[in-house]
Amino acid sequence: MHTTPVVKALAGWLLALMLVGTGFLATVSLLNGQLYGPEHQVRLYLEALRDGDGSRALGLLNASVPEGSNPALLDGGGLERAGAALEDVTVGDAREAGADRVEVPVSYTLDGARTTTDFPLQRTGTEWGLFTVWRFEQSVLPAVEVSAVNSVRATVNGVDVGLPDGRVSLASFYPAAVTAQYEGRYFSAPERRATVTGRDAPPPLALATEATPELTRAVDDQLHAFLDDCARQTVFQPRNCPFNYITNERLAGDITWSIEDYPSASITPKDGGWLLAPLRGSARIETQLRDFFSGEVRDVVESVPFEFGADLAVTGDAVTVTPVVRY
Repeated sequence: MHTTPVVKALAGWLLALMLVGTGFLATVSLLNGQLYGPEHQVRLYLEALRDGDGSRALGLLNASVPEGSNPALLDGGGLERAGAALEDVTVGDAREAGADRVEVPVSYTLDGARTTTDFPLQRTGTEWGLFTVWRFEQSVLPAVEVSAVNSVRATVNGVDVGLPDGRVSLASFYPAAVTAQYEGRYFSAPERRATVTGRDAPPPLALATEATPELTRAVDDQLHAFLDDCARQTVFQPRNCPFNYITNERLAGDITWSIEDYPSASITPKDGGWLLAPLRGSARIETQLRDFFSGEVRDVVESVPFEFGADLAVTGDAVTVTPVVRY
């Protein structure tokens, strides 16, 4: 049986159409996996985080910002530093998690710890009837709470933020590392770190504010000046001072006071202010006394321990120490 040229042509066209159809289906399958698949959406989100593009990351994640939160970590330097500690990122294959839902695992090293975060996505339809469209499930970003004792400022991921009433809630993408610290002229707080690995908020970052060496020096200088003024008084009981000398003998010479040991200031926060611990030191008195009955004169050189309190006020660059002497 002979095959006519027409039949041969039709067979060729049919074969070509089959090959084109097969290639088209393969292309659709490839695009569904690489450009429209849920893993691709996760990669785009992670890419936005690396670029510090908070607006794009927020849209891709399909998330809202917690009401009343500070957005300092959602863009620019704060966001870039949040992802700086993220290493060895691996996007895994999507796993079925219910009807039209999947979870895409992302493994990474954050602050030296290996962690996995599962990102939930849902199928929302198709594009041109061919490509499956995936979208992150709607969520609310977690928030990191930062607080500081007696401070209205803190530095979070290198960004200066205000602390109304001593605390602030900062919305954060994830995965992310958050660092908080405070460095002022008179007070500072060592760095604290937290990692955000999912929708749940990490433990609060409570900054322990301490006096800087400059504040301690300023307080010590004022205490020294106060005690030196007391030592210049040539009486047994220097006025408004924490030390005195009690005797029943008569004075037979000049009275000279000097400070042997100056107290060291210990400053701690309390009730929104700063508390000075009780101040202890010793003074030395040198004089001559005459015995009331015998008339004998003797030299007196004695150490006189003392203790007193003081109020501390710090306003801007002004440090004021007010001694409190009780008899």
